[in-house]
Amino acid sequence: MTLSYEYVLNVSPFVVRRTVRWGDCDPAGVVYTGRFPDYLLGALSLFKEHIAEGTGQSLGQPYGVGFPCRGMTFDFSGTLWPNDVVDLECYVGEIRTRSFDFHCEGRRPSGEPVFSARFSPICVHAEVRESTDIPAPLRAILARHGRAAKMR
Repeated sequence: MTLSYEYVLNVSPFVVRRTVRWGDCDPAGVVYTGRFPDYLLGALSLFKEHIAEGTGQSLGQPYGVGFPCRGMTFDFSGTLWPNDVVDLECYVGEIRTRSFDFHCEGRRPSGEPVFSARFSPICVHAEVRESTDIPAPLRAILARHGRAAKMR
């Protein structure tokens, strides 16, 4: 069986396994820094599908909201080479009035850290593109997928 270069490894905690492709790397064989946002966004896309519980809708669609990026940060502690495997653990962090954080911890299967990242979307009305408070039912869903909630 051939596995995809990116797939859900575990749902609790939520972990996406990704294999580095040759095209992700520079001539020296190290992953381009600019590819890490792709790794993050790919893992978060799968995580958001999981949070939406297989409804076939985007996470905010039932509430009439979208989540454009307000900010994104990375902290690198290792390098990746072609055919390396990295496990990306995703969870919800701080939930504010109109924005929240998705966190992603990238580690080798041995547990050695490679990077940590935070993606902070802001909640906007889907039709008028104005910021709005996170709807209460969606806030409750997000809270269930935080790291602290999983440890209870």
